[in-house]
Amino acid sequence: MQIIRTPQHPWQPQGTVYGTLLNFQREWDLWAPRMHDEPHKAPPKKPVLYVKSANTFNAAGHDLVLQDGVSEVDVGASLGLVMGHDGQIQAGALLLDWSVPHTSYFRPPIKFRCRDGYLGLPQALTPFQSDWDQLNIEVLCNGLVVQRVALSTLKRSIPQLLADVSDFMTLQAGDVLMVGTDCLEGGLRPRARAGDTVEIRAAGLESVVQNVTTGGAA
Repeated sequence: MQIIRTPQHPWQPQGTVYGTLLNFQREWDLWAPRMHDEPHKAPPKKPVLYVKSANTFNAAGHDLVLQDGVSEVDVGASLGLVMGHDGQIQAGALLLDWSVPHTSYFRPPIKFRCRDGYLGLPQALTPFQSDWDQLNIEVLCNGLVVQRVALSTLKRSIPQLLADVSDFMTLQAGDVLMVGTDCLEGGLRPRARAGDTVEIRAAGLESVVQNVTTGGAA
Protein backbone atom coordinates (compact mmCIF):
# COMPACT_ATOMS: atom_id res chain seq x y z
CA MET A 1 0.00 0.00 0.00
CA GLN A 2 1.28 3.45 -0.87
CA ILE A 3 1.46 5.89 2.04
CA ILE A 4 0.61 9.52 1.35
CA ARG A 5 3.48 11.37 3.03
CA THR A 6 3.62 15.01 4.02
CA PRO A 7 7.22 15.40 5.16
CA GLN A 8 6.98 18.97 6.43
CA HIS A 9 3.63 18.79 8.19
CA PRO A 10 2.10 15.74 9.92
CA TRP A 11 -1.43 14.94 8.74
CA GLN A 12 -4.39 16.44 10.56
CA PRO A 13 -8.08 15.98 9.69
CA GLN A 14 -9.54 18.71 7.48
CA GLY A 15 -13.15 17.89 8.37
CA THR A 16 -15.18 16.41 11.20
CA VAL A 17 -14.05 13.17 12.83
CA TYR A 18 -16.85 10.76 13.77
CA GLY A 19 -16.42 7.74 16.01
CA THR A 20 -18.65 4.66 15.98
CA LEU A 21 -19.80 2.82 19.09
CA LEU A 22 -20.79 -0.84 19.40
CA ASN A 23 -19.43 -1.84 16.00
CA PHE A 24 -17.51 -4.92 17.06
CA GLN A 25 -19.49 -8.11 17.52
CA ARG A 26 -17.89 -9.02 20.86
CA GLU A 27 -18.83 -5.75 22.53
CA TRP A 28 -22.31 -5.81 21.00
CA ASP A 29 -22.91 -9.30 22.39
CA LEU A 30 -21.65 -8.29 25.84
CA TRP A 31 -24.02 -5.32 26.06
CA ALA A 32 -27.01 -6.90 24.26
CA PRO A 33 -28.72 -8.08 27.50
CA ARG A 34 -28.86 -4.45 28.71
CA MET A 35 -30.02 -2.82 25.50
CA HIS A 36 -33.70 -3.11 26.48
CA ASP A 37 -33.13 -1.27 29.76
CA GLU A 38 -33.98 2.38 30.37
CA PRO A 39 -33.57 4.86 28.81
CA HIS A 40 -33.09 3.26 25.35
CA LYS A 41 -35.45 0.26 25.66
CA ALA A 42 -34.20 -1.34 22.44
CA PRO A 43 -30.97 -2.04 20.56
CA PRO A 44 -29.87 0.76 18.22
CA LYS A 45 -31.08 0.30 14.65
CA LYS A 46 -28.59 2.73 13.09
CA PRO A 47 -24.87 3.25 13.74
CA VAL A 48 -24.23 5.08 17.01
CA LEU A 49 -21.85 7.97 16.33
CA TYR A 50 -20.01 10.58 18.35
CA VAL A 51 -17.74 13.47 17.37
CA LYS A 52 -14.07 13.87 18.24
CA SER A 53 -13.79 17.65 18.34
CA ALA A 54 -10.81 19.51 16.87
CA ASN A 55 -9.23 20.07 20.30
CA THR A 56 -8.63 16.30 20.50
CA PHE A 57 -6.41 16.20 17.40
CA ASN A 58 -2.91 15.18 18.54
CA ALA A 59 -0.38 15.31 15.71
CA ALA A 60 2.28 12.63 15.22
CA GLY A 61 5.23 13.05 17.55
CA HIS A 62 3.29 14.60 20.43
CA ASP A 63 2.53 13.07 23.83
CA LEU A 64 -0.84 12.42 25.38
CA VAL A 65 -0.85 14.62 28.49
CA LEU A 66 -3.06 13.53 31.40
CA GLN A 67 -4.61 16.46 33.28
CA ASP A 68 -7.30 17.30 35.83
CA GLY A 69 -6.63 14.29 38.03
CA VAL A 70 -6.97 11.67 35.28
CA SER A 71 -4.57 8.84 36.16
CA GLU A 72 -5.30 6.30 33.41
CA VAL A 73 -6.94 6.18 30.00
CA ASP A 74 -8.61 3.61 27.79
CA VAL A 75 -6.75 2.78 24.58
CA GLY A 76 -9.03 2.67 21.52
CA ALA A 77 -7.36 1.43 18.34
CA SER A 78 -9.36 2.30 15.25
CA LEU A 79 -9.19 2.72 11.50
CA GLY A 80 -10.31 6.12 10.27
CA LEU A 81 -11.86 6.34 6.80
CA VAL A 82 -11.09 9.67 5.11
CA MET A 83 -13.78 10.81 2.69
CA GLY A 84 -13.18 12.21 -0.80
CA HIS A 85 -15.17 14.70 -2.88
CA ASP A 86 -17.18 11.91 -4.51
CA GLY A 87 -18.62 10.69 -1.21
CA GLN A 88 -16.40 7.61 -1.30
CA ILE A 89 -13.46 6.60 0.87
CA GLN A 90 -10.28 8.23 -0.37
CA ALA A 91 -7.74 7.16 2.26
CA GLY A 92 -7.37 5.74 5.72
CA ALA A 93 -5.40 6.20 8.91
CA LEU A 94 -4.83 4.32 12.13
CA LEU A 95 -6.13 6.45 15.00
CA LEU A 96 -5.62 6.29 18.77
CA ASP A 97 -9.06 7.11 20.17
CA TRP A 98 -8.25 7.79 23.82
CA SER A 99 -10.97 8.14 26.44
CA VAL A 100 -11.29 8.40 30.19
CA PRO A 101 -12.61 5.05 31.52
CA HIS A 102 -16.40 5.14 31.88
CA THR A 103 -19.38 2.79 32.21
CA SER A 104 -21.68 4.18 29.49
CA TYR A 105 -21.66 1.92 26.45
CA PHE A 106 -24.18 3.99 24.49
CA ARG A 107 -23.79 7.75 24.99
CA PRO A 108 -20.57 8.50 26.91
CA PRO A 109 -20.36 12.11 28.10
CA ILE A 110 -18.23 14.44 25.98
CA LYS A 111 -15.92 15.08 28.94
CA PHE A 112 -14.68 11.48 28.70
CA ARG A 113 -13.88 11.45 24.96
CA CYS A 114 -13.24 15.01 23.82
CA ARG A 115 -10.41 16.13 26.08
CA ASP A 116 -7.41 17.98 24.66
CA GLY A 117 -5.14 15.65 22.68
CA TYR A 118 -7.36 12.57 22.93
CA LEU A 119 -7.04 11.53 19.28
CA GLY A 120 -3.58 10.29 18.33
CA LEU A 121 -2.82 10.80 14.63
CA PRO A 122 -0.30 9.20 12.25
CA GLN A 123 2.26 11.10 10.23
CA ALA A 124 0.57 10.27 6.92
CA LEU A 125 -2.49 8.80 5.23
CA THR A 126 -2.70 5.61 3.18
CA PRO A 127 -4.80 5.35 -0.03
CA PHE A 128 -7.95 3.28 0.46
CA GLN A 129 -7.75 -0.47 -0.06
CA SER A 130 -10.89 -2.57 -0.55
CA ASP A 131 -9.49 -5.40 1.61
CA TRP A 132 -9.37 -3.39 4.84
CA ASP A 133 -12.26 -5.44 6.25
CA GLN A 134 -9.58 -8.11 6.81
CA LEU A 135 -7.11 -5.73 8.47
CA ASN A 136 -5.59 -6.73 11.82
CA ILE A 137 -4.50 -3.99 14.21
CA GLU A 138 -2.06 -4.64 17.05
CA VAL A 139 -1.99 -2.56 20.22
CA LEU A 140 1.32 -2.46 22.10
CA CYS A 141 2.04 -0.97 25.51
CA ASN A 142 5.71 -0.58 26.37
CA GLY A 143 6.59 -2.90 23.51
CA LEU A 144 4.24 -5.74 24.50
CA VAL A 145 1.15 -6.67 22.49
CA VAL A 146 -1.90 -6.13 24.72
CA GLN A 147 -4.65 -6.41 22.10
CA ARG A 148 -5.27 -7.61 18.56
CA VAL A 149 -8.20 -6.05 16.73
CA ALA A 150 -9.57 -7.96 13.73
CA LEU A 151 -11.75 -5.86 11.45
CA SER A 152 -13.27 -9.11 10.19
CA THR A 153 -15.27 -9.05 13.46
CA LEU A 154 -16.94 -5.69 12.76
CA LYS A 155 -20.71 -5.82 13.25
CA ARG A 156 -21.06 -3.57 10.21
CA SER A 157 -18.39 -4.08 7.56
CA ILE A 158 -16.73 -0.98 6.13
CA PRO A 159 -19.06 -0.81 3.08
CA GLN A 160 -22.12 -1.46 5.26
CA LEU A 161 -21.11 1.11 7.88
CA LEU A 162 -20.61 3.77 5.22
CA ALA A 163 -23.94 2.93 3.58
CA ASP A 164 -25.85 2.96 6.87
CA VAL A 165 -24.31 6.27 7.98
CA SER A 166 -25.08 7.80 4.57
CA ASP A 167 -28.75 6.92 5.10
CA PHE A 168 -29.12 9.64 7.74
CA MET A 169 -26.23 12.08 7.20
CA THR A 170 -23.90 13.29 4.46
CA LEU A 171 -20.18 12.94 4.97
CA GLN A 172 -18.19 15.79 3.43
CA ALA A 173 -14.78 15.68 1.75
CA GLY A 174 -12.14 15.55 4.47
CA ASP A 175 -14.47 14.07 7.10
CA VAL A 176 -13.18 10.98 8.91
CA LEU A 177 -15.37 8.06 9.96
CA MET A 178 -13.79 5.72 12.50
CA VAL A 179 -15.00 2.13 12.22
CA GLY A 180 -15.05 1.67 16.01
CA THR A 181 -12.85 0.25 18.75
CA ASP A 182 -12.98 -3.28 20.13
CA CYS A 183 -12.91 -4.35 23.76
CA LEU A 184 -11.05 -7.16 25.48
CA GLU A 185 -12.80 -10.38 26.47
CA GLY A 186 -14.04 -8.94 29.77
CA GLY A 187 -15.54 -5.86 28.13
CA LEU A 188 -12.82 -3.37 29.06
CA ARG A 189 -10.20 -1.80 26.81
CA PRO A 190 -6.45 -1.79 27.36
CA ARG A 191 -5.43 1.00 29.74
CA ALA A 192 -2.38 3.20 29.94
CA ARG A 193 -0.90 5.42 32.63
CA ALA A 194 1.74 8.14 32.78
CA GLY A 195 5.09 6.71 31.72
CA ASP A 196 3.62 4.22 29.25
CA THR A 197 4.30 4.22 25.52
CA VAL A 198 1.42 3.01 23.36
CA GLU A 199 1.69 2.01 19.70
CA ILE A 200 -0.94 0.84 17.24
CA ARG A 201 0.17 -0.79 14.00
CA ALA A 202 -1.21 -2.68 11.02
CA ALA A 203 0.32 -3.92 7.80
CA GLY A 204 0.63 -1.22 5.17
CA LEU A 205 -0.50 1.71 7.32
CA GLU A 206 1.46 4.34 9.20
CA SER A 207 1.78 3.38 12.88
CA VAL A 208 0.79 5.71 15.71
CA VAL A 209 3.09 5.94 18.75
CA GLN A 210 2.39 8.15 21.76
CA ASN A 211 3.96 8.55 25.17
CA VAL A 212 1.58 9.13 28.05
CA THR A 213 2.72 11.89 30.39
CA THR A 214 1.15 13.95 33.13
CA GLY A 215 0.64 17.68 33.17
CA GLY A 216 -1.08 18.04 36.54
CA ALA A 217 -4.10 20.31 36.81
CA ALA A 218 -5.15 22.39 33.81
